[in-house]
Amino acid sequence: MRPPGFRNFLLLVSSLLFAGLSAVPQSFSPSLRSWPGAACRLSRAESERRCRAPGQPPGAALCHGRGRCDCGVCICHVTEPGMFFGPLCECHEWVCETYDGSICAGTCHCGRCKCDNSDGSGLVYGKFCECDDRECIDDETEEICGGHGKCYCGNCYCKAGWHGDKCEFQCDITPWESKRRCTSPDGKICSNRGTCVCGECTCHDVDPTGDWGDIHGDTCECDERDCRAVYDRYSDDFCSGHGQCNCGRCDCKAGWYGKKCEHPQSCTLSAEESIRKCQGSSDLPCSGRGKCECGKCTCYPPGDRRVYGKTCECDDRRCEDLDGVVCGGHGTCSCGRCVCERGWFGKLCQHPRKCNMTEEQSKNLCESADGILCSGKGSCHCGKCICSAEEWYISGEFCDCDDRDCDKHDGLICTGNGICSCGNCECWDGWNGNACEIWLGSEYP
Repeated sequence: MRPPGFRNFLLLVSSLLFAGLSAVPQSFSPSLRSWPGAACRLSRAESERRCRAPGQPPGAALCHGRGRCDCGVCICHVTEPGMFFGPLCECHEWVCETYDGSICAGTCHCGRCKCDNSDGSGLVYGKFCECDDRECIDDETEEICGGHGKCYCGNCYCKAGWHGDKCEFQCDITPWESKRRCTSPDGKICSNRGTCVCGECTCHDVDPTGDWGDIHGDTCECDERDCRAVYDRYSDDFCSGHGQCNCGRCDCKAGWYGKKCEHPQSCTLSAEESIRKCQGSSDLPCSGRGKCECGKCTCYPPGDRRVYGKTCECDDRRCEDLDGVVCGGHGTCSCGRCVCERGWFGKLCQHPRKCNMTEEQSKNLCESADGILCSGKGSCHCGKCICSAEEWYISGEFCDCDDRDCDKHDGLICTGNGICSCGNCECWDGWNGNACEIWLGSEYP
């Protein structure tokens, strides 16, 4: 017969073993009970204390609110494999979140990354253990950033006068002199577009595609993106094809001048007078539809008789629909406006004045997907929506499009070289680009 003390010892060992278990099936409830169904031998207060996280006061959530407390042991709510687990249901999910396409760079434990810092250095850290400051250790000195900078997430940030991946090189000039050499005319270090290293600016690569040039200059003062302001859409070149864009400004070839090198010196008019003559009553030279040279407009596309007038003010392409039909086949075009035949009306003469359907049939055809007549932005006539003239930008079959969404160039929607179709420019022949701003047709005559 075993002494009573030995039996108590066995009970204590089994209690500790059960307290260390994680989530278990609800059909099995290990607890301090003499037999299944017997009363718990712990008081309610002691049972709840064991089910609370350390340091939590009485009344706090039991089992982290993710399970039930059964005689001092948490039974987690497992609705899916691995949803909640741990002695106090403190762990959520079995795996860690992913980083850069892979699971954490350390060891995944209880849904969190444990970083490998077995040497106690603490150099590996981050939510995903993605930062490894061991990359900053100089091979020769074995110091972080050579002792001349600070490391953050594997990258060295050097003190003044030092540079290099690991701050291993010292400048041969003073920090003051380095700063002076890197200061641009406007008083900014490398024009706020680069990094100063030992008195020399390393300019940022702002446009890897190379479409609009780059940033350069001794103090990164030249931003070739400014050349967009002197881009000429007719010649598809900077400075009208008569100069070179440098630092955002045109250096014109001999015989040409102007902001875009658009004005020949042989012209007896000044650049301002030339533009004024080409502008006429329009806001733009040649109404935005041609090239101005010495006070005369050359309308584009070259040879297209639909664009004409002293200042290219007439554009009969505006009388065409997306299929190229002029005035819906029910009118004639005069200087970009449709003159409708008798019995027809509308911007493109697309609406018949007489209708052969009932009002109910007409309304059914004008209802948009949300059941609203012409999206609430127009009226219905013979099964077709007539969009409000007060809101010039409203268009579409159900007046559900906003032409302001179309790209602009020179202040014109689709640059005046295409039709805005529900937020996208449909360019006319010879034109390309998001705003139909690039001429791809024949060379300038």
